[in-house]
Amino acid sequence: MNRVTSLFSYGTLQQPDVQLGTYGRRLEGRADVLVGFRLEPITIHDPDVVELSGMEVHTIAVPSAGDHDRISGVVFDLTPDEIAATDDYEGGNYRRVEVQLLSGRRAFVYIAP
Repeated sequence: MNRVTSLFSYGTLQQPDVQLGTYGRRLEGRADVLVGFRLEPITIHDPDVVELSGMEVHTIAVPSAGDHDRISGVVFDLTPDEIAATDDYEGGNYRRVEVQLLSGRRAFVYIAP
């Protein structure tokens, strides 16, 4: 049995083309909410990521002062190799941290460095 890791996505990793290009498969996920963060725009400079996502400006989760800020997204179960592929896709623009989501589930999420 493969070990899986939960990953909360609030952006381009929900796009089918990005999933196919990054993982070679479409992902199935569950809706959830990240509490205590807000979204801000970030310009992506990696041409491969821009080509794959079709966008030069993505969003990035930034910690906020209170629980009133919330980000809706999807939780995916990924293998260790897929987490490594996600690290490559997100690059130096983001850092991966573990959080507790509104559902109580723990998952990794990519946020502002």
